[in-house]
Amino acid sequence: MEIQTLNPTTPRQRQRIEALLKRNGLRFDDMHYYAAITDDDGEMIAGGGLKGNVIKCVAVDDAHKGEAIANTLISHLIAHANEEGHSNVMLFTKPKNRQLFESLSFRLLAEAPEAVLMETGIGGINNMVEQLKKIKEEGEVCKENNQECKKEETTNLNLTTPQHLNTSIPQPLTTTTPLRGVVVMNCNPFTLGHRYLIEQAAKQVERLFVMVVREDCSLFAYAERKAMVEQGVAHLENVTVIDGSEYAISQATFPTYFLKRLDDAADTQMLLDLDLFRRHIAPALGATVRFVGTEPTDRLTRRYNQLMHEVLADVREIARLEKEGNAVSASRVRKAMEQGDMSTIKQLVPPTTLPYIIAHLATQALQAELDTTPKPGLVDKDNNGAHRDMDYALMQRSIDTLHPYFVKLALLGSADALPSHTAIRDAGIEAEKAMLSATNGVNTHKGALFSMGLAVVAAAHEKDTDSLQTTIKALAASFPDTNGTHGSKAKQLSKGTTAIKGALDNAREGYEMLFAEWLPFYIERRKERDAYTLHKTLLRIMCDLDDTNVIYRTDLATAEEVKQEARALLDSFSKAALKDMDRHYTTRNISPGGAADMLSLTIFIGSIQT
Repeated sequence: MEIQTLNPTTPRQRQRIEALLKRNGLRFDDMHYYAAITDDDGEMIAGGGLKGNVIKCVAVDDAHKGEAIANTLISHLIAHANEEGHSNVMLFTKPKNRQLFESLSFRLLAEAPEAVLMETGIGGINNMVEQLKKIKEEGEVCKENNQECKKEETTNLNLTTPQHLNTSIPQPLTTTTPLRGVVVMNCNPFTLGHRYLIEQAAKQVERLFVMVVREDCSLFAYAERKAMVEQGVAHLENVTVIDGSEYAISQATFPTYFLKRLDDAADTQMLLDLDLFRRHIAPALGATVRFVGTEPTDRLTRRYNQLMHEVLADVREIARLEKEGNAVSASRVRKAMEQGDMSTIKQLVPPTTLPYIIAHLATQALQAELDTTPKPGLVDKDNNGAHRDMDYALMQRSIDTLHPYFVKLALLGSADALPSHTAIRDAGIEAEKAMLSATNGVNTHKGALFSMGLAVVAAAHEKDTDSLQTTIKALAASFPDTNGTHGSKAKQLSKGTTAIKGALDNAREGYEMLFAEWLPFYIERRKERDAYTLHKTLLRIMCDLDDTNVIYRTDLATAEEVKQEARALLDSFSKAALKDMDRHYTTRNISPGGAADMLSLTIFIGSIQT
């Protein structure tokens, strides 16, 4: 017998894996690695896979279950996971397999009627528990140092053991102890509703721990969501924001390959998640109360709340905060972001959340420009246009790299005083270095970084969007004339015969043409639900803009031709004609990159200036 490595993404090899799993009553699940044991005739008799540090789809044919094959297979998978940098390995399996895996050094983490979660290796959940205990102890030390003296409450520390669990967990006696609670939140993004729930919960306990869901499958990354919560509850002295559990079990992480009925998956993953909390997280924090908000709309969340009441001893539901008769929710905020409805957003989130939303709207604007296809001479989903050193993937990587710096710029702008030129410049330089590192030195978004960066700072600073243009002017005025940019070189080419305006000139004027012409044009097309709103807005910008990128790559005469051709196509628009222009400009090395930057900026301003 020998171990072979199979690639689960290859159709033929996946078919072999599926055949083995089907013989053993299992289904295929997402994996990046699969090890198969074959007999002397080359037939697959056992196999198991990995997704990150999670073992999946372990199957051994009945005729070979007494030959210690499982031990060989699991040892191989653990060793491979270790080679990939994972010091601990987890697996989900049927409860009847618990003893088998315990004999292979796995320990139980959580269980539910249809599944158990087990782990082996160094550290693991023990490390997380120790970190939580340290947070609890640090809070107690702070309390003693501050000589706080708060009323202690009598509470039963016994967390109810659900009937479906066959586990003996030490049950502490009723005693006098400070009451501690936990709220687990995703906060995508952090809203006034989240803040209200935390404020109400904090009134009921001596210390409240807020755990932010760690799993990164949300619009806002984990680091952003945690920062929003920390800033949003900074006024509450008895609230501590803690890292989310790396062991949170969700629909995205829970495998279903061994369940007889897929309908059982949601309840099973919820029960495992709650059992992890009951066994490990709550005791480490000394917490006995779990707070949740009422759930009027989402069926799965409502079911999770119901199971929580069944599993945990003290669950307190707090009625959701409402605005205009509807619950304040992160989904309402995200919908308003899609619609460019900043007035609604401001009614639903605290001021501390706004910089993160503004940064996301800036990133989304760059993404919208990149995704607009076709575009004349520019990188899009179809081709690279006139660029030989750029493609869609590179531009995407550049946008992803710049996003954290838009957050940084928005946070600078949100301060009471307008940030200094030095602070903005330093953040911009840092962003540009990161961009060039990500793109191997290719200048993908330098112009967009400048224009969008100024607008982000201004938008985060101004409470009234009518003064946005004035603030942009003030910020741009502090920047000195540039040398070595496409704009400065284009001015040199004109030799003073034409009043060419570069990116800095346009910013110093507060993007007059954008606010006066391009933005109203864009908003009107959007109101009409024109499918080609962004294509036409790009052409509208090309009609007016002295595109220094075009001048730099060609000459002044060609730049004037571009303006005329854009006007003609806009007057008689068709997608076929736009594709013809794309081919024509690609051949002639024409790339209206300045217009692309202004399209992004127009989209962004349109999303915040309702």
